[in-house]
Amino acid sequence: MKQILIVAGLLLSIYLPAQELYVFTEPASNMPAKSIGVKQSGKWLNNAMSGRTESRHTSEIMFGVNKNLMVHAAVTLSDMYSKNVRVESYRTYAKYRFLTIDGMYSHFRLAAFAEASKSRNRSPYDELSLEGDQSGVQAGIIATQLLHKLAISTTLSMTESLQEGRNAPGPKLVPYRAFNYSLSAGYLLFPKKYTSYEQTNLNLYIELLGQRTYDKKRYFVDLAPAAQLIFNSQAKLNLGYRFQLGGDMMRMADKSWMLSFEWLFLNAFK
Repeated sequence: MKQILIVAGLLLSIYLPAQELYVFTEPASNMPAKSIGVKQSGKWLNNAMSGRTESRHTSEIMFGVNKNLMVHAAVTLSDMYSKNVRVESYRTYAKYRFLTIDGMYSHFRLAAFAEASKSRNRSPYDELSLEGDQSGVQAGIIATQLLHKLAISTTLSMTESLQEGRNAPGPKLVPYRAFNYSLSAGYLLFPKKYTSYEQTNLNLYIELLGQRTYDKKRYFVDLAPAAQLIFNSQAKLNLGYRFQLGGDMMRMADKSWMLSFEWLFLNAFK
């Protein structure tokens, strides 16, 4: 049994270096093949329009289909568009890694992804988000470079909102199309040297997140520092804070906190 756990830990370190497990974005690397992950996350903010502290809770399941393909399915509950917490959206996500270049203490990955969301909300805000705010689709590309204990990643994507009013005549009250970009960096702080899969990892992250809409010329740029603990090479605890550096969008909030916990089941299916 111990040998199996050691092999599992080694697989995890090979396919998912700790400093690539970004808190606010996805890397180009995938989770281990034939594995299942479950994740519960919460987001808290002060709604600028209502003046309330509101939250969104996301339950997600992830499948490592093979070394190149992974898929997610998620459901969100929140009180951001209602007086009480309610189920607000469902979404699916798929990512395919199509380029891998490996070195001794480095690697480079390229992946393409697509996402779709169905939401009951009708958002009055300029910001486009498939987290639960709007129904829509998104597609893009991710490039990730690992350099020993430092991992740098960038994501470029397009979002199309499909919420009601998209095809109505006349000027648009809210945007329906946006370009998204991010630049993320993660650093493995501890352990200084790996001796066991049971060692706890501490990773620090800083992520730059931006969006520019097309039908209404609006933009924002956010900065999101985060810390992450990984236990026994299977459990992951994330804490992050996101705040706006600049922008002219009408947003629900320009600051938010995020807390999540994730568990990975290795070799969960054949």
